[in-house]
Amino acid sequence: MKKIVIIGGGIAGLSAGIFAQKNGFESIILEKHHTLGGECTGWNRQGYHIDGCIHWLVGTKEGTPMHTLWTQVGALEGTEVFHPETFLSFEYEGNAVHLCRDLERLRSSWLRLAPQDKEAVEDFYQTVKALQAFNMPVDKPISMMTLFEKIKLISSMKEAGAIMDKYGKISLKTYARRFKHPVLRELLANFLPEGYSASSIFFALASFTKGDASIPYGGSKAMAMRMEDKYRSLGGTVIASSEVVKLNIKDKQVDCLVTKDGKKYQADYYIAACDAHRLYEHLLEGRYSDSAFKKRFSNSIDYPLASNIYIALAYEGELDNLPRSLRFQVTPFKIHHEEIHYLTINHYQYEKTFAPEGHSVITCAINQFYSDYEAWDQLSQDMQAYQQEKVRIGSEVLRAVEMRFPYMKGKVKVLDVATPKTYERYCNAYRGAFMGFLPTIKGKMMAHSGHIKGVKNLFLSGQWLQPPGGLPVAVITGRDTIMWLCKKEKKPFTYY
Repeated sequence: MKKIVIIGGGIAGLSAGIFAQKNGFESIILEKHHTLGGECTGWNRQGYHIDGCIHWLVGTKEGTPMHTLWTQVGALEGTEVFHPETFLSFEYEGNAVHLCRDLERLRSSWLRLAPQDKEAVEDFYQTVKALQAFNMPVDKPISMMTLFEKIKLISSMKEAGAIMDKYGKISLKTYARRFKHPVLRELLANFLPEGYSASSIFFALASFTKGDASIPYGGSKAMAMRMEDKYRSLGGTVIASSEVVKLNIKDKQVDCLVTKDGKKYQADYYIAACDAHRLYEHLLEGRYSDSAFKKRFSNSIDYPLASNIYIALAYEGELDNLPRSLRFQVTPFKIHHEEIHYLTINHYQYEKTFAPEGHSVITCAINQFYSDYEAWDQLSQDMQAYQQEKVRIGSEVLRAVEMRFPYMKGKVKVLDVATPKTYERYCNAYRGAFMGFLPTIKGKMMAHSGHIKGVKNLFLSGQWLQPPGGLPVAVITGRDTIMWLCKKEKKPFTYY
């Protein structure tokens, strides 16, 4: 029986491990942290649970290819799904607009609000509706497809390709100018950070409005734990608190790897289900450079990496009448060099185990990019200054929430503030990134095989390999790596 060592116990590592066990390999997962799941996680503070990852998960609709894959790895087995009525509610200068799950309701409410934008609203509606037929390719890597399978895939993506051609090179801010009503214009211009392609909003809303982008009950950590349970039930081995720090390579093959505590592990194959920069620049010490990744890591303008400041609040009350996700204007305050004019909050009232009875958890994520990370990195050299800045930001968010919701005053408190350095410390995430390279109008999408040039028995898995990144790409590529190994071993691949 061939042996596989998997570096990283996030969603990609767990997926690779599960399919390794299903296909007759002996596998072991080495995870840096004491808990598996990687960035698909949550943590407890003062009697509350803070969900740290899933805002919406593609693949929550039964019968879709992505749902089948999530079920195969145990992530959605026996799990109910929460379907919020709105993707986002947005407030601007006394007006409110909603990105509704019911696409007909979205259309009619926007037309009532802005009859002058009838043509733009109809185009928006028709574009989202057309994309509802699109499903993320899941079956197998393109490089393993037959000619007939490739033709079939291209045919199935015809509508998506047309929309990418139309909107892929237009920024959201440029697209937003097609709308005359200020609240619609502001909503679209601020839906994602500067530089994002306009196509992003259509793909996100198409999944959401067809019921395929919702939230599994129990949250992110519980989903990762279900996958870990599946892996262990198949005979897989997990060694937590075991950070890999070195790969010994001989004759173009990994001979063994070494963990921080000095232990060595040998296998026939090694899967790096971890941060791509960590693999290339640290574990491989820059000796096996990859031009596609090098191009992207060296150009933070066209290939930005997103992190965030993640603030969690506890509220002594219930929020049944508040939209699940709300973006609203605030009295501006500064974080580093940037003024913050909007905050987006999510609440978890639907999760009854996340807070004491009658209480609620609220989270707020503030985007952070290249220069923001530099500021946090410098601050972290002085832990007192670093902690003081976290406290200040938590207080600013608390103040903004109390101003928007006066009835919360005195009943809400800060539970925790995480920064890009937090993501880096716990997950070895390069510059604190929680996603791969973002789809911008200048950046070219990358579809990477995960093969490491010059090393025959080492493979990269995870969200870095293809757009748009995130959990779906992680679970797909973890499985795809085992497909490759089955092909290499000349054995059939089984999903079940």
